[in-house]
Amino acid sequence: MGKEIGVCLIGCGRAGMIHARNFNGGVPGAHMEAVVDALPEAADAAARELAAGVKRHTDYREILADKAVDAVVVVAPTNLHRNIVVDCARAGKHIFCEKPMAMNVRECEEMIGACAQAGVALQIGFMRRHDASFVAAKEQVDAGVIGDITLIRSCTRGPSQPRPWMYDIQKSNGILAEVNSHDIDCARWFAGSDIATMHVTAGNYRSKEAAAQYPYYYDNVVLSGSFENSVLYCIDGAAYVRYGYDAQLEVLGTKGVIRVTRQEGNGVETVTEPAGIARPFVRSWVNLFKEAYLAEDIHFAECVANGATPCVTGRDGLMAVHAVERGNAMIVEQLDRARGK
Repeated sequence: MGKEIGVCLIGCGRAGMIHARNFNGGVPGAHMEAVVDALPEAADAAARELAAGVKRHTDYREILADKAVDAVVVVAPTNLHRNIVVDCARAGKHIFCEKPMAMNVRECEEMIGACAQAGVALQIGFMRRHDASFVAAKEQVDAGVIGDITLIRSCTRGPSQPRPWMYDIQKSNGILAEVNSHDIDCARWFAGSDIATMHVTAGNYRSKEAAAQYPYYYDNVVLSGSFENSVLYCIDGAAYVRYGYDAQLEVLGTKGVIRVTRQEGNGVETVTEPAGIARPFVRSWVNLFKEAYLAEDIHFAECVANGATPCVTGRDGLMAVHAVERGNAMIVEQLDRARGK
């Protein structure tokens, strides 16, 4: 077996630490070498939790010359992705970049170009492609179990109140990016095609107190249209739904339908006379896709070790960002028109 891959996490928040814990002994052939976070306390806490000897930094540029760091996992805010990925690629580091890939298509193209020129791997964090239920559904679709695909419906709804920066779509790109990037990629994956036509509508229903300062913020969105191969799609997203984390996929074919509903917290169903049927609803994506995160991290390490192309490429990330850009432009135009601008 060759040298173990030294991994550096850039961004020690909740999502970043999922990857760090995986690489901290759970991914064969890889180990955590360093962590980076602009907040010293976050970098310190991450380093303390992980294996002894993990280095901590507050500036990612400090790891560019570190030959013990072979790959980086980028989970920083989206508006920082482009510079981090380009700099790390030029330093010869392989790249795992969480979604959304970047703020716009131009940044995605620059990231892809830098990785190609440096000859390093670039994988985007669409973990649903590694989830056992979604993979099994895709295999059935590809095997023709439901005939030809006619319609793909996908939704993601998050329970939590948005953080203040999320209200500004110039910084967050809205919930189309933060919530529905997964749906856009998943629909493309199942359709085996790129988006051709798009219709979108959105509104702010749960955070109206933010409307005065952030008039373009929306917490509900419906995106629909067709792919280049004529398959129809309908995607809905919502933030701050409170009831739990809701991820669903339905693929309708000419001979049947396949549904993936990731909702129940566990397999226990309770039936009582006063309450009827009760099932625990999953509260967070952290628990729902735990195994998928590990599977995508293992896949990344294998691609780095073997020189293989990741199954989720920079182009996949770019196409999701392209859809977000198109959708947000249409939403802004609709909101401006409604206000008489």
